[in-house]
Amino acid sequence: MILTIVKYPEPVLQQPGEPITEFNEDLRRLVADLFETTYASQGIGLAAPQVGISKRVTVIDLSMGKDPAQKLVLVNPEIILREGRQYEEEGCLSFPEIRDKVPRAAKVRVRAQDATGKWFEVDGEELLSRALQHEIDHLDGMLFIFRMSALKRDMALRRIRKLQREGRW
Repeated sequence: MILTIVKYPEPVLQQPGEPITEFNEDLRRLVADLFETTYASQGIGLAAPQVGISKRVTVIDLSMGKDPAQKLVLVNPEIILREGRQYEEEGCLSFPEIRDKVPRAAKVRVRAQDATGKWFEVDGEELLSRALQHEIDHLDGMLFIFRMSALKRDMALRRIRKLQREGRW
């Protein structure tokens, strides 16, 4: 089922998600819905808070549904290693029309559980590193606009207010 993506300034986007403790059919359904919503929105990742669910679960698929082997389900993830630095453009499904460069680690290692509760680690570089950091930020209540420079963030927030006034947000 395609879920409704909430937009900033919905409060759930800035709250840390609750840890997942039950690995059941409800979680598997949520994961499937997150993937379906991601693909329908032409995104590469989506976190539960972005659909109004304050839980620590996110999905990533850099292939956008073209390669099932690239599907990543991350439950209760944490970044355990960061290396290097990259400064690339990002966007966010909760911030349509807003894109900007933000600083991120060039490489990360993430420890997480899969949809059955099994722990695993995944290494990410370049786009995967950015996607992992971006989605885990969502689970921590951190939004990418707060990683922009103050000037760029102010410009983005003014643009959002303008879109809200025009009824397009």
